[in-house]
Amino acid sequence: MEPMVKLHDIHKTYQMGDIAVPVLKGVSLTVARGEMVALMGTSGSGKSTLMNILGCLDRPNSGSYWLDGEEVAQLSANQRALLRNRKLGFVFQNFNLLPRTSALDNVAMPLLYAAGHISERDSRRRATEMLGRVGLQDRLNYEPSQLSGGQQQRVALARALVFQPKALLLDEPLSALDASLRADMRDEIRRLQREFSISTVHITHDQEEALSMADRVAVMEAGRLVQIATPLELYDQPATRSVANFVGEANLWEGETASSTSVRLPFGLLATAPHDYAPGRRVTVLVRPENITVGPGPDGINVFKGGIVRDRFLGAVRRYDLAVGEAVILGQTGIRGDIDAISIRPEHIRLLPT
Repeated sequence: MEPMVKLHDIHKTYQMGDIAVPVLKGVSLTVARGEMVALMGTSGSGKSTLMNILGCLDRPNSGSYWLDGEEVAQLSANQRALLRNRKLGFVFQNFNLLPRTSALDNVAMPLLYAAGHISERDSRRRATEMLGRVGLQDRLNYEPSQLSGGQQQRVALARALVFQPKALLLDEPLSALDASLRADMRDEIRRLQREFSISTVHITHDQEEALSMADRVAVMEAGRLVQIATPLELYDQPATRSVANFVGEANLWEGETASSTSVRLPFGLLATAPHDYAPGRRVTVLVRPENITVGPGPDGINVFKGGIVRDRFLGAVRRYDLAVGEAVILGQTGIRGDIDAISIRPEHIRLLPT
């Protein structure tokens, strides 16, 4: 089946006086029908520019963009606006609700643009139904100022979905909410996205948000997509050091392969699972803190002794820094007692190119 969203070799350059500044450098991406893809990256990586192209707010200098089988990259501004109103739903971080307008009228408004033939009565009926779907059936006549942040975000989500768009674009939709509301809204957005089976692209800086909500996560760096994978693959098998460092907590050590099953680090020799790097190859060694075992372990492999230099109690878990010689090992455990030695299983070690 043809994907709902397909970008191929997208380039975008902005002119800054006499200087051409490349922002997107050959981005290719597909989003299947009903799939949610989270888009992550540091500030300046090109996420917002890519979202503007996906939202038909801008067009690339070169490359192709298909939306629901329709090639849209080089359409005029007016043509893109018509397409945007027909096929794309948006949810922004600042909600963008009309301030002195009821929740019902805020949600009904897109129907006037997306489907002008719908009567006012039908548009209000559909808006009422959609507000019921997001749990606001008792807030129809409330204005945004009378609603909590979470309720306003639900109105914004209902407004984006009421005209049954082909794709949904989420631009940091939860960043304006209190931390206590984010988890509930993550679950609510994911539930509705699955219920409507709507293709979704979600920009976020929140790793937990991306990993918990998306079917796949795309990581951008300096205008390029450096990796796109399932959350599990991205976390366990990052393609580069920068991806490993960006997604989750990580121990990242510079080392040199000693054999096909070992690597030499500043604090000692580390046994690894079999790998394909030639002896003497410089590599980055990745070990996630939750894969650090407290104590020597049953087989005595990869045991290192040291002293704790930093200890953080986080409730269910404890995160600590263990100094081993000149190196520091970050670990995570539920153990409350003293820690003076750790071990690392070979299968929990990943080697990355340097």
